[in-house]
Amino acid sequence: MDNNDILIRLRYALEIKNKEMAEIFNLGGVEVTVPEVIKILTKSDDDAEFEDQIKCNNSMLDSFLNGFIIFKRGKQEPKPGQSDTPEPALKKSVNVNNLLLKKVKIALALNTEDMLEIFEIAGIKVTKGELGALLRKEGHKNYKECGDKFARNFLKGLALKYRES
Repeated sequence: MDNNDILIRLRYALEIKNKEMAEIFNLGGVEVTVPEVIKILTKSDDDAEFEDQIKCNNSMLDSFLNGFIIFKRGKQEPKPGQSDTPEPALKKSVNVNNLLLKKVKIALALNTEDMLEIFEIAGIKVTKGELGALLRKEGHKNYKECGDKFARNFLKGLALKYRES
């Protein structure tokens, strides 16, 4: 699952409009217009690359997720000695799926039970311990890398939960 696919699924799950997508990117520090959002959200086939599609790289996805937190929860005032802009969380080794879980959890103010319910709606049984391992910081002894299957099912569960209500 690539970054464009993550954005497509997140947009569908939470019914985010193209204009809002552009606003979220801008809140995250990446200037994107509505026509560019449409090009980012174009599904690509593995066989044929669309010449109009804009590939979403890791820093763009990180900026979108940061903007999504600001969009949903408002701008947080920096503490004394803290910079105004958040440091990019995605380095080469960081798993995008783990970051997706963490930042969507923050943006939607989900607690552990909410996350477990979302996974259950999608048809996956996840324990509190497994979820905690997925949300840990990389390098922690109990850290577990989030695979595409978990991320896909999390986004599927979000869609089932938020599109039904």
